[in-house]
Amino acid sequence: MLSFNNTKISFSGKTNKDLKRSYWLFKLIGYNWFVSLGKVLTTITLQLHLPIKGIIKATVFKQFCGGENIKECDATIRDLGNFNIGTILDYSVEGKESENDLDACETETIATITRAKADTHIPFCVFKITGLARMEILEKVSARKELTRQEQKEYARVSHRVGNICKAAHDAGIPVFIDAEHSWVQDAIDELANQMMQLFNLVKPIVYNTFQLYRKDRLAYLKHSFELSVKGNYYLGAKLVRGAYMEKERARAIEKGYPSPIHDTKEDTDVDYNKALSFCAEHIERIAICAGTHNEDSSMMLVELMRKNKIDSANKHIYFSQLLGMSDHISFNLAEAGYNVAKYVPYGPVREVVPYLIRRAQENTSVKGQTGRELSLIMKETERRKSSE
Repeated sequence: MLSFNNTKISFSGKTNKDLKRSYWLFKLIGYNWFVSLGKVLTTITLQLHLPIKGIIKATVFKQFCGGENIKECDATIRDLGNFNIGTILDYSVEGKESENDLDACETETIATITRAKADTHIPFCVFKITGLARMEILEKVSARKELTRQEQKEYARVSHRVGNICKAAHDAGIPVFIDAEHSWVQDAIDELANQMMQLFNLVKPIVYNTFQLYRKDRLAYLKHSFELSVKGNYYLGAKLVRGAYMEKERARAIEKGYPSPIHDTKEDTDVDYNKALSFCAEHIERIAICAGTHNEDSSMMLVELMRKNKIDSANKHIYFSQLLGMSDHISFNLAEAGYNVAKYVPYGPVREVVPYLIRRAQENTSVKGQTGRELSLIMKETERRKSSE
């Protein structure tokens, strides 16, 4: 029987030293004051160019990132592959807006596709539209505001970058995720994702859009996207997540005076997420999904849905995914049981991925039970190893 409590399997890829480092890291980020203080101090010291890169790289970066470049991720790709867990290379540099930086992100994303083509342990690639476009232009397009002639040219370059990446993925036969982002730029992202699916998902799912189910409208939009794919005779690629921008979304809704797009309770989000899993499982011949979740109940529910709908555990239309450094008890036990699993492996220069690392620390602090769960499993495995010596 599949169980997420088997810590021997959960931490089979970690040495005692790894467990000890993870224990102290999760212990520290369990304190709100430490995360808040760490965010301020890290930002200041990096701005002052103080020598803390080594400390960051040996601790939080090592826990949540694969390396500073694709080559440095080789060991992580290999180690995960040894346990039948795939890698999703995620270039996590963000907040860039110059044309040169946006072009560089396109080039780097295509490089991950080239790397994936040569390695069966990299089943997907991923990118954010905000890595290829300025937030301001995406917000304007999403709001249906008229673009100036210069902005039209700029947005044409954005579409060109997205098209280049998706064509490279199609030609290499490597599926690619388009990540979801803030609601006020998501309409532009959805339009680009749908255009790419119409072009490249005719024979098999290559392009995946991402659906954040903490939004009140996303379950309906998932079903609408499926209807579009049926009419267009292409496969729907859907990465299902709960969502990552809850506090920003609610704060902006209050500031701008519109109803929050986010569910009022976590329970409502859970209901919609699980309904999305059920809908996709019922239409799995035309939908390919990646269940991006650290939730044990949803992960087990998808396993049960696969059994109920007689979907083989190795069916490539269903993948489970978690972030590197988190929820190994889900990833490793699912992989051991024969299910398709892939870890998101962020990478990039230490200084550039600090915003990502801060979000990971904040997520572990804010998500109820996340840090405590990680700690309890680590302690359980530590005790198991001691008793078996």
